[in-house]
Amino acid sequence: MKVLFIARSTLYKNKGGDTTQLLNTAAGLRLLGIDVDVKLTNEKMDYGPYDLLHFFNIIRPADILKHIRLSGKPYVVSTIFVDYSEFDKLARKGLSRFLFRLLSRDGIEYLKVVARALLSNEKIASPAYLLQGQRRSIGRIIRGASLLLPNSVSEYERLRRHYGIAQNYRMIPNAIDPAIFSPLVPEAPREEGLVLCVGRIEGLKNQLNLIRALKGSPYHLLIIGSAATNQQGYYELCRQEAGPSVSFLEGVPQEALADHYARARVHVLPSWFETTGLSTLEAAAMGCTIVITKKGDQQEYFGDHAFYCDPADPGSILAAVDRAMKAQPDGALQRKIRTDYTWQRAAERTAAAYREIPLLKGK
Repeated sequence: MKVLFIARSTLYKNKGGDTTQLLNTAAGLRLLGIDVDVKLTNEKMDYGPYDLLHFFNIIRPADILKHIRLSGKPYVVSTIFVDYSEFDKLARKGLSRFLFRLLSRDGIEYLKVVARALLSNEKIASPAYLLQGQRRSIGRIIRGASLLLPNSVSEYERLRRHYGIAQNYRMIPNAIDPAIFSPLVPEAPREEGLVLCVGRIEGLKNQLNLIRALKGSPYHLLIIGSAATNQQGYYELCRQEAGPSVSFLEGVPQEALADHYARARVHVLPSWFETTGLSTLEAAAMGCTIVITKKGDQQEYFGDHAFYCDPADPGSILAAVDRAMKAQPDGALQRKIRTDYTWQRAAERTAAAYREIPLLKGK
């Protein structure tokens, strides 16, 4: 079987959780004997050799429509259905906040596509998108897909409710690499009061409110990540608000990340929205107690094994960190992640999903 992964044009330039998911899924599928190539949506490509197209990020339908039309191939979509609307309406500043409060969720995403084309020279791969709009474009993609591959049942249900379209799906969990994120035995001592936050530095991840929450507390906060594209101003604001008890690290490879997880007692990701939170999975696998929000699909993964906070309220974030700091590492969650949420397991489920497609049975 030969599969073509097609992803956003900024996949490598502005790395995110989808970058990690795509590359690790491709690597796992290759180990299973499936031939996988990766192309960016703006690259020239020959669809002929491929049995199947696999798209990522359904909220970027302009990246998908052209390839569906030109290829005539069956396709699946890793939906990664992120909802930015609460953040856009409540936490953004200036003119964008005013405009976004006037628009629907799909209207906001449509405006972002146009803005990226005008301001960031991010070419719109499918001109038809401009006529169809966000909502109709996504509806067309859902209806035509052989399968949807969300990261949780919760994600699929949100998509179904919002667009009013049911489609066949298989849940493919987000995951970790257990060869990297494996706690030392016996474990090295944790640094007392060390709080870690790993993730791209941007408004959606909410590092600024985390900094404000821990200001004046007895904790030392280590933020690991680079500024997202077009979020340099937010990054600078985080640096300005950070006192001596806050440190920043950029460009840390995954192998080195494991060492930081092993040192910290608590990992916090106070995001306005997460489908999963890959860094939270990694941190929990390494024995950190975790603080997250209920925004998105994370409860399906972490249930009662996490401490929850309100991303809009620094007091709530601090209270959750206080509780997490007093708690013991959750061995049951560690074992569950290392058993159920590995990239190889995700690849196996993806391969099984491919083989359910009538044209691919037996391949």
